[in-house]
Amino acid sequence: MSAGRTARERVRAELIREIAEIARRHLATEGAAGLSLRAVAREMGMVSSAIYRYFPSRDDLLTALIIDGYNAVGDAVEKADARAPEGDFAGRWLAVCRAVREWALAHPHEYALLHGSPVPGYKAPDDTVSAATRDTVVLARIITEAYEAGAVEPSGTAPAPPSSIAGDLGRVRAAVSMNVPDDVIARGLTAWAGMYGTVSLELFGQFNNVVIDDRAAYFDHTMTLLARLAGLKP
Repeated sequence: MSAGRTARERVRAELIREIAEIARRHLATEGAAGLSLRAVAREMGMVSSAIYRYFPSRDDLLTALIIDGYNAVGDAVEKADARAPEGDFAGRWLAVCRAVREWALAHPHEYALLHGSPVPGYKAPDDTVSAATRDTVVLARIITEAYEAGAVEPSGTAPAPPSSIAGDLGRVRAAVSMNVPDDVIARGLTAWAGMYGTVSLELFGQFNNVVIDDRAAYFDHTMTLLARLAGLKP
């Protein structure tokens, strides 16, 4: 009986994987807002009622795709950081940023699901949070370890963050275990936003006729500037 249950679990896992794969293809043609459980079931040769045993609603399927996407980015980021020399904080930052860009270019429709326009009527549940923050935790760890090693430069002429956002910075500190002063958190948060903004601008076509010759070199240069903003010494 135990072996029978195990076999059923394997079959169920394989069907869930196949549903998710077909749904990802539909993202490319229909977009997230047009994702339909009935259409996925039709492509699989299932009656539409059968697919609801695996995903009770379209939103459940979207949530699964979102968690898978965030975890894929998290895997790429963690591997990139692990390969870089531990004490080269600016090099680790650049490696992680490159990993995000490379994943986005290889999976544009999944990236759009994570960082593009909100899907009408969909609200991501709390169980997406841990997957969504994996990449941010790595970037925060790089800055925190650099600060602890005395390798974060002072802000210089940059203004101190306004006191009105101290609560926000405190929540960031708690969420990603970033035990550094507010000004370092503010600079790191700006660098993080700049990284994702640069990736999104390229992926969504905003660099057309602007950055043409070598987008990889432009990206590396921008990420180096952002690393300096965060205080990471070259």
